[in-house]
Amino acid sequence: MSAQTVKPIPVIFDTDMGPDYDDAGAITLLHAFADEGKAKILATVASTKYEGVASVLNVFNTYFKRPGLLIGVPKGEAVTRRDSQHWTDTLIKNYPHAIKNNNEVPDAVDVYRQILAKQPDKSVTIITVGFLTNLANLLKSQPDKFSPLTGKQLVDKKVKSLVSMAGKFPSGREFNIYMDGPSAKYVYENWSTAVIFSGFEIGEKIKTGLPLINNEVIQNSPVKDVFRISIPLDKNDKEGRMSWDETAVFVAIAGSKPYYKLTPGTIEIAADGSNTWKEKAGNHFHLVEDRPTSEVQDIINRMMMHQPK
Repeated sequence: MSAQTVKPIPVIFDTDMGPDYDDAGAITLLHAFADEGKAKILATVASTKYEGVASVLNVFNTYFKRPGLLIGVPKGEAVTRRDSQHWTDTLIKNYPHAIKNNNEVPDAVDVYRQILAKQPDKSVTIITVGFLTNLANLLKSQPDKFSPLTGKQLVDKKVKSLVSMAGKFPSGREFNIYMDGPSAKYVYENWSTAVIFSGFEIGEKIKTGLPLINNEVIQNSPVKDVFRISIPLDKNDKEGRMSWDETAVFVAIAGSKPYYKLTPGTIEIAADGSNTWKEKAGNHFHLVEDRPTSEVQDIINRMMMHQPK
C-alpha cells in the first residue's frame, strides 16, 4: 500500500487544555497529522470546564484552518482547574475565535454520541490527554436523539481503540487519573476496545518547545506563544517542557513501532487515584521505550513547528 492510499485515522481528541501546556503541543501534532492526511479530526472536546476552554480549543482549530470543528465541554460535575501561566488569556485576547464562551458549545457527551453514531463500525480512535470524566459519562449515557444505543453499546460498536496519556507504570499516582479517579476507574474497568497508555514515565523524558520558541520565522502563532510564555516560568523547563500529551497523539496516529513496545496487561485504579499494573491477559497495553528518547523528541519538536496550510 502506498503512502497516498493510507486512510486517515478518524479521531476524537479529549483534552484538559491546561492546567499544563503540553496539550497545546498535542493539538498541534494532531492538526499536523491531519494536514499530512494521516488523521481526520472529528471533534475536539474538553474534559475541564473552566470558562474559556471552548474558546481556546476554537483558537487552535481556527489557526489550523479548521474553525468549524465540533467542540464539547462537560456540563455536569467536572474539574475546573486552569493554567497557572495564563497563556489561555493571551490566546483568547490575541487570536481569532468565533466561540466566546462555554455556553455556546454542547455537552461533551452529546458531541461524542452525535459523532460516533455517524461513523463506520470499529473506525474511531479516541485520544484522551486529560481526565476521564467525559468517557465515564459517555459509557453511562442512555439512548437519545443521536442514537438508539446506550453509550456502552456505541463505544463497543464504533470505537477501534482508546489511547490515553494516563497513569505511571508499573505503578504510581498520575494527575490525569487522580483528578477524577472514580471516572478513570469506571472507564478502564468497562471499556471494551484496546486501551493504550502512554504513562508519565514516557513523556517525562521528552523535552520539547525550545526549537519552536527559538524559530524566528514562526510569528503570530498561538502554539509558539504558549511555550514562549510558559517555559521561562519554571526552572524545570529550561531544556524544554516534558511532553506527556504529545506522545499519546504521536502513538495514536503514527503507531508505537519502532519507538515503543506494547506491554499487555490490566491497569487497576485504587481509591486514592493511584494505579498498579497487573501482567495478566487483558485489553490494556502500556508503552515501553524501544528506541532512544531523543528520536521521538526530535520528531515532536519538528511537528510542533508545523504551520497551517
